Amino acid sequence: MTIDSVMQYIKTDIEGVYIIEPRVFNDSRGYFFESWQKSSFQENIGNIDFVQDNESKSSYGVLRGMHYQKGENSQAKLVRVIKGRVLDVAVDLRKSSPTFGKHVMVELSDTNRRQMFIPRGFAHGFLVLSEEAVFTYKCDNVYAPQSEASILFNDPELGIEWPIAPEDVITSEKDLKGCLLKDAVVFE
Repeated sequence: MTIDSVMQYIKTDIEGVYIIEPRVFNDSRGYFFESWQKSSFQENIGNIDFVQDNESKSSYGVLRGMHYQKGENSQAKLVRVIKGRVLDVAVDLRKSSPTFGKHVMVELSDTNRRQMFIPRGFAHGFLVLSEEAVFTYKCDNVYAPQSEASILFNDPELGIEWPIAPEDVITSEKDLKGCLLKDAVVFE
């Protein structure tokens, strides 16, 4: 764990994945925090050139995932929640990694203001736990529809314990057609 004047960088059990907690300043007017600072990020994680920001709004029970882009279109992501609460998950798809197929799960919310950095070579998804959630993330590569892929969120091999029954999850038809980990295109 590294703490600087702006952020606390917490290593997870999977190499390259970090939980980031900002230093929040509260007073009678509300709060202020730096959600990202290039020099702090580079010093603690590395030189990632973010080129695109995305935002989504979802209601309770929506599960978006487990998404990734294949090959040279792979994306590193810095994810956070602006409003609400989600359970965020990253699955290691790096075949040579000792944690291949394992996942990191963290609650991100507008209360804890945590972020998760997910390097290239991971599938990513989140489940909305609040009535509504606004989710935002930075990417180091632009969206490439020809390279998109997904793994089924409820693949037993992933072992993800979602706190909502599969039949109560709201997801897209496309995500329901995701493949199993054993059939996925992975990273070397």
